[in-house]
Amino acid sequence: MAQNALELIETMKDIPAMPTVIVKALGIIKNDQSGTKELGEIMAYDQALASQVLKLVNSAYYGFAQEITSVNKALALLGMNQTRNIIIAVAMKPMLTSQGGRDLWKHALTAGVACEHIARETEAADPGDAFTIGFLHDIGKIILNIFDTMTYQKVKLDVQNGADIIEAEEEAFGTNHADIGFQLAKKWKLSVLLANCIKYHHDPLSSSMPKVSCLTHIGDQLAQDTPEIPEIDPEILENFGISMETLNGYRDEILEKTNQLFMSLKA
Repeated sequence: MAQNALELIETMKDIPAMPTVIVKALGIIKNDQSGTKELGEIMAYDQALASQVLKLVNSAYYGFAQEITSVNKALALLGMNQTRNIIIAVAMKPMLTSQGGRDLWKHALTAGVACEHIARETEAADPGDAFTIGFLHDIGKIILNIFDTMTYQKVKLDVQNGADIIEAEEEAFGTNHADIGFQLAKKWKLSVLLANCIKYHHDPLSSSMPKVSCLTHIGDQLAQDTPEIPEIDPEILENFGISMETLNGYRDEILEKTNQLFMSLKA
């Protein structure tokens, strides 16, 4: 059993690399001199990604009045942040589905949409950044599954039977997906904000960036596959400045938007 997240990652021979297209896209978006033209050039070499972008931009998720047939026009309409989010969602799909099944990928999409929606309604964070944070918050689960698939399947079964996921992972691995995800985020050279939200999404009030970490936690809870939103610590709601009543009001729209996104991207 590994003693901590860093030790577990260092004992693994095959740490998954961030998909190259995401690395390139994030590099372009960070560069103030770049624009959608450069993103279009990336997609010119990745026809599968280009076709997914066109399919999505013509879906009910965006609802543009006319059919968009050009990638460059799609990028111009979407803008840099929305394009980044699509690239991340599409490019991460094979890794998430191979290691966590369709459920992990759909949960990632739902949490991304939830964080984006709440950020837009509350102005707590940039909505584009919020989608990325929500979408990647559970990446540590990928590593635990690669490290020992049979043990992680048992953890998932324990959680389905009511166990706390962090406690079950700690007992099985000596660490948990939040700490593992933090180490992977550092290895992938993701932003400090994103790494922090991944690390503290189960314990946001311990974060040095509690507002956005609370957003990540709330988005994660809204994304749970349950009839009702699981109970959220009142202190977290108070710190963020939102009520359960407001979140319940958001949920139907979030789930509808996620289903549109999921249906557009699942093929």
